[in-house]
Amino acid sequence: MEHENSTAVREFVLLGLSHTHRVQSLLFSSFLLFYMAVLPSNVLIILTVRGDSQLGSPMHFFLANLAFLDICYCSVTLPKMLADLFSSPKTISYNACMAQLSFLHFLGAAEIFLLLAMAYDRYVAICKPLCYATLVNRTVCCALVGASWGGGLIHGIVLFALTITLPFCGPNILDNFFCDVRQLAKLACANTHTVELLMFLNNGAVIVVCFVLLLISYTALLLKLRAHPSKAKNKITSICISHIVVVLVTFGPAIYIYVLPFQAVPMEKVVALFHTVIFPLTNPMIYTLCNKEIRSSMGRLFPIRPQSIRPRQVC
Repeated sequence: MEHENSTAVREFVLLGLSHTHRVQSLLFSSFLLFYMAVLPSNVLIILTVRGDSQLGSPMHFFLANLAFLDICYCSVTLPKMLADLFSSPKTISYNACMAQLSFLHFLGAAEIFLLLAMAYDRYVAICKPLCYATLVNRTVCCALVGASWGGGLIHGIVLFALTITLPFCGPNILDNFFCDVRQLAKLACANTHTVELLMFLNNGAVIVVCFVLLLISYTALLLKLRAHPSKAKNKITSICISHIVVVLVTFGPAIYIYVLPFQAVPMEKVVALFHTVIFPLTNPMIYTLCNKEIRSSMGRLFPIRPQSIRPRQVC
């Protein structure tokens, strides 16, 4: 009788980031400029790696795939967020909400698994350099990238299957700018402890396990660097530090949002904004700034030549 009297939710209302028109205009301009500036930079990284035969190492192959993943990841939420800044009310259909949630976690998990593959590449390069060409050849790299996408797809499907089984029969207001699993779990007409357990096993467990594995891997690498010569040590250390920075900015907000208990956490929307929009576009740039080969290759493939000033002809 309870389910017969309840009305199934067909759409959700997103509260967004702000209700003030001036703030909304400022946010729209800022994020649109950021998206238009940083998105081509990530595309440039992909074109550079693909266009320069000298950038054929596994590290550059993984970097190009990371840039592509980050472009897809931020494109799941940012276009909808920009459109909603001037919409009232900000609504999203049930099917679109489930699709957004699925793609967000599919691409996010694929990026996490790709970071594990990149850590494996660095571990073999430093700890077993003589076997590097055998253990990390082109076939292995493609298999690792394929496994990252496959693992992310499985993660997204499992989370989608868990979410669509939740009954939504009451309020339909999400205090966020995208369909977040935490907010959806709060609206579900189901046992709270069951929801928390399911979401933690599928979300928090994956994040924590991968984060611990990455920390152990890079800690072992930094300890191994003590035996390297000074020149090689400085180069490898800069690469490892860039990897660690990306790991921290990727997993820090994810742990803050998805691993903490399901009550409201301070600055949740701000952290989610950095996690879904800002950091994904800047991650490949962190690697690029620490990689002299890519910077020099960009200069060769896309030279910036100042236009010569021609003297005016006098009639």
